[in-house]
Amino acid sequence: MKKNIHVVGAVIIENDKILCAQRGPTKSLPLKWEFPGGKIEAGEKPQEALSREIKEEMQCIVEIGDQVEHTVYEYNFGIVHLTTYYCKLIEGKPVLTEHASIKWLAPDELKSLDWAPADIPAIETLSMKPF
Repeated sequence: MKKNIHVVGAVIIENDKILCAQRGPTKSLPLKWEFPGGKIEAGEKPQEALSREIKEEMQCIVEIGDQVEHTVYEYNFGIVHLTTYYCKLIEGKPVLTEHASIKWLAPDELKSLDWAPADIPAIETLSMKPF
C-alpha cells in the first residue's frame, strides 16, 4: 500500500503575477514546476505548515488566504494530497534555497511550464478564474 503524503502549496501573487518554482535536479520530480510549499507535520494545520515552509524554503513571510484547489494524485512514490492557497507577500522577497529557478507569470502563461502533475488542477483553476 502506498504512503499518503499531505502537502500544501502557496499560490503567491504579486503585481498580478504568480510565483512558480522549479524543483531541483536531485529532488523527486526533478526540474518540474510547482507552487512552493511542503509537507504538513504531525499536529500542524495546513496554513501553519504553509507559513513555516515558505519561511524555510523562500525566506519570506506570506499572508495565507482562501484555498485554490485540493488535489489527490498517485505517484510511484506515494499518494500526494495537495492543498493550494492564495498567498500575498508580507515581508521579504523569495530566495532560492531549494529550487533551481523561480518565475513570476500571469495566469494565462502558467500552462507554458512543465508542472508536477498534482499542481495541474490548480493551474486549471487559476487559468479559468484569475484572482
